[in-house]
Amino acid sequence: MNLLKSMLFLAFFSISLFSFSQKTTIQESKFTLGLFSGYNRGLGFNLNFTALKPIESLPLHFRFGLGYTSLDPGNSADARRIFINNATNGVPEEKGKSFDYRLDFMWKHDILNLEESYIVFGPRYSSFTANFNYIGGNEDFDVTSKQFGLGIGAETQFKISDKFNLAAAIGLDYFFNNTLKGHDTSYSPDDDNVNPRDDNQNNNTQFTYTDANKAIKQPSLMPRVLLGVVYKL
Repeated sequence: MNLLKSMLFLAFFSISLFSFSQKTTIQESKFTLGLFSGYNRGLGFNLNFTALKPIESLPLHFRFGLGYTSLDPGNSADARRIFINNATNGVPEEKGKSFDYRLDFMWKHDILNLEESYIVFGPRYSSFTANFNYIGGNEDFDVTSKQFGLGIGAETQFKISDKFNLAAAIGLDYFFNNTLKGHDTSYSPDDDNVNPRDDNQNNNTQFTYTDANKAIKQPSLMPRVLLGVVYKL
């Protein structure tokens, strides 16, 4: 939460600092490149390419983006029990990451009473990997998922030179639950599971998708607070 508070402060500080800057004229270019970083339920980076009003009859810019986020993968002890076995030896090391692919429609709007502000919305796709390594326990495995999602947010740009804009963006992405795969086991939202493990702490009943999804923190609600620069081609 400290990271989220810091990024929120930076975003609103930037808006206040540049609110009286000269007007941007991003429409004079046909394309832009952008690089953003900040909070995305973890430290995130985003590279994007924008086509400015490619369809004259639509008041929209089209943006294609690729993002990388470092994420909390989940509970290492539960992940081992649900996907591998009930062993407890070894010192766990864990890490998580996701690559997201996004199409944004940018609708210019005076939502923030600034010259260059947009409502941003569109579909998303995420490729998530959680890695669990048990040092001394001879276990090192990944849990993966592929998910579709939707997102909405707001973005403001401020001219800092003829070619560069400073940008501040906030938003929220939502990804739909999908199958979690790890080792030789998978758990699906409809509980059509493959080789589910037995829960030795609960009368050896089989683990379910709910158990797996609780243990593995695949993308779900992904708040975004990002700062970046936009280069006009």
